[in-house]
Amino acid sequence: MTESEVLEVFRSCMLIVLQLAGPALIASMVIGLIIAIFQAATQIHEQTLTFVPKLVGIAALLFIMASWIMAQMSDFVTAIFDKIARL
Repeated sequence: MTESEVLEVFRSCMLIVLQLAGPALIASMVIGLIIAIFQAATQIHEQTLTFVPKLVGIAALLFIMASWIMAQMSDFVTAIFDKIARL
């Protein structure tokens, strides 16, 4: 395998990581921002008020997107195994 092929594999790996983790991270940030605004407005600073909605939101998002995530991961692993087989 040449250096450019290895770099291409790493680049595609990083891209798939961003695609799969991005929606959960964005959802966590949006939920955290909404909770922070609510806490600032009401002056309620309870740690569980931040943790529980994020946990529920991310779990719901992952449940909804599970089939897409699995398809993306399966395609990536298949592509990697194809590259290994061509060596």
